[in-house]
Parts: sequence; structure tokens; C-alpha cells
Amino acid sequence: MSLPNDPAILLSVVNTRLRDRFDGLDALCEEAGIAQDELCARLERLGYRYDRQSNQFR
Repeated sequence: MSLPNDPAILLSVVNTRLRDRFDGLDALCEEAGIAQDELCARLERLGYRYDRQSNQFR
């Protein structure tokens, strides 16, 4: 699975996939072939952090 480069679209795609297909960030990152640290860093630049309880970036 590839992830978009545009940060706003990336946020939308990641949160949608977390909601619909994955029970956690580890599983999404594994399938996407991206390091969790890298994905989190990309979204933190927009001011979003992963929240385990809600399983989404907020």
C-alpha cells in the first residue's frame, strides 16, 4: 500500500484506514511499508499526534 505525499491527504487516508481496516498504527505501518517514526514525524509537522485510545491522529 502506498501513502500519498500531500500532508492533508495523508492525514485523511491514514485516519480512514485506521478506522476501517486496522486496529492500531503498527499494523497500518507494517502493511504500508513505512516506519512508524517516519509516519508520525510527517503528521506531527501538521500538528497531529497519534492517539492510541481513539486509534487516530488528532
